[in-house]
Amino acid sequence: MQTHADIELPPSGPAEIVASAFPTVFNWEYQFRHEELARLYEKGKRLQWNAATDIDWSIDVDPERLGVEDDEALYALLQPPERLDTTMRKRMNRHMDAWMLSQFMHGEQGALLATAQIVNTVPWTEAKFYAANQVADEARHVEVYRRYLTEKWGLSYPVNPHLRTLLNQIISESRWDMIYLGMQIMVEGLALAAFGLMKFTKADEPLIQQITAAVMRDEARHVAFGVLSLQDLYTKELSSAELKEREEFVIEATVLMRDRLLMEEVWPRIGLDSKVWMPWSLRTPFMVGFRQILFSKIVPNLKRLGLLTPRVRAKFAELDILQYESMPDSTQEEDTAVPPALMSFFSKLQEAGVPFPTPS
Repeated sequence: MQTHADIELPPSGPAEIVASAFPTVFNWEYQFRHEELARLYEKGKRLQWNAATDIDWSIDVDPERLGVEDDEALYALLQPPERLDTTMRKRMNRHMDAWMLSQFMHGEQGALLATAQIVNTVPWTEAKFYAANQVADEARHVEVYRRYLTEKWGLSYPVNPHLRTLLNQIISESRWDMIYLGMQIMVEGLALAAFGLMKFTKADEPLIQQITAAVMRDEARHVAFGVLSLQDLYTKELSSAELKEREEFVIEATVLMRDRLLMEEVWPRIGLDSKVWMPWSLRTPFMVGFRQILFSKIVPNLKRLGLLTPRVRAKFAELDILQYESMPDSTQEEDTAVPPALMSFFSKLQEAGVPFPTPS
């Protein structure tokens, strides 16, 4: 059996200390003020699962198998800058999957640490209860991705520098709402769309489907928790100066997450020229569309919070992600729902002849 030593480490090594200065808030009243949060807490308790026993780890996984990503119709849509043989295409797809799953794992550790801070800093009793429940969820998510990468996939990547920067900014925040905004709305909102992507691209891999479905149920609650916790504060109580700070954070976080999705660490590791493949990743229509889709949960949630301000709208228009503003926010969808934007994206691929199965 492989061990934790097989997780690829960043250059700084296995441990990183991030200074934080957040206040710890006791609530001696114990009164519930937000019944929706209390109901979400009850739902979270009912839907707990055990990563060791509720996932069928006996399922074999073949990282070298040919998948939908290797289909010629998709390859034609990708418009690669160089023609790759079957062996290299399989290798590239395996590394891209390892990179994506690794970033899921790193992001889940960030969520674990950030949510532990929320327990201390959020002023409402029912929010403390829910955040404590989410801490257990996040530990389980780190556990499940660690096990999959080390025991089944046999390949991993260090935390992406852009994701690492964003996580450090969130963890070092002293304001409870900024921790919520960074983790629950931005990082986990993007992750929720990415999990929906995994339901399509790995529809023929039953183990990752089990993991993805279980994690998606949790993450949908987490994002809804963030929206419900922040909506009154952001729509009624922020000063213009405070709103400007949060606008700037949303814009910076969006750019960091967009840059994170370029997979720049993959190319040199598999022997491809970054100067050739990075421009392809940045500009090819399919890759541009892939990145845009992953913001389809963030944009409507920010609109619900009143943060789709003129400044934010201008940046989102530049990134071509403003198109998602009228889609349902995270308080309006089922826990396992694939975002409508993803359904539309993959329906168009199916119409183009790519044999992506529709997830159940």
